[in-house]
Amino acid sequence: MKQHNVLLASTPKRMLIRSIIFTIGQWLFTPIFSVFAIFTFPFSRVTRNKIISLWARTMLWWLRVTCNITYVVKGAEHIPETPCVILAKHQSAWETLAFQLIFPAQVYVMKRELLWIPFFGWGLAMTSPIAINRSAGREALKQLVALGKKRLSAGLWVVVFPEGTRIAPKQHGKFHIGGAWLASGTKATVLPVAHNAGHCWAKNTIMKKPGVITVSVGPPIDCSQLKPDAVNTQVESWIKAEMATLE
Repeated sequence: MKQHNVLLASTPKRMLIRSIIFTIGQWLFTPIFSVFAIFTFPFSRVTRNKIISLWARTMLWWLRVTCNITYVVKGAEHIPETPCVILAKHQSAWETLAFQLIFPAQVYVMKRELLWIPFFGWGLAMTSPIAINRSAGREALKQLVALGKKRLSAGLWVVVFPEGTRIAPKQHGKFHIGGAWLASGTKATVLPVAHNAGHCWAKNTIMKKPGVITVSVGPPIDCSQLKPDAVNTQVESWIKAEMATLE
């Protein structure tokens, strides 16, 4: 039966129908859960994140049921027990959901405009993200380090997408310095992460393709003695090499 469902989902028409069903469910559930997330305000940041991550768990379950998209994790033994900075490949909206299951309670570095989105942005604000003004230049980097240090001290991991935006499979964007600057400035450990989610959930399309996404976690990088440029070079080199094997 499972194999039969995979074959059905592989036809373009079936994929579109399943994708639309997933999107409708996402639209219906997100506003409800966003309002619920607001009421987690009295709890600590870590507790709020754990509660709010139930939304991500539900969406991943719904994605598996409707679109037959699952995932596997390679290199899970590299995940440390203490909070660190995750510098990851960005291909899809999928990883912002899955990382909440793969890694401990976390916050994201993002553009502040995302917090202005009705419902979604309100719930997002309760996760204590590091929302920065990208046009602020060096001031934004100072803010990133100051807020990042507070989040790490509170027991939260910090996720940064160095490329800044979603990049299509088999393509590479410029690795910006922000995430490396944060890791170097806080003397935190960096965890490089690669994945091929863009093959199943591409940018700017409603279509979802069935498949198994691979998330690859690299060896931790001690940034206590590294300059931002050196951190960026190591992370970019590992991610590019790993993406070549995944794609």
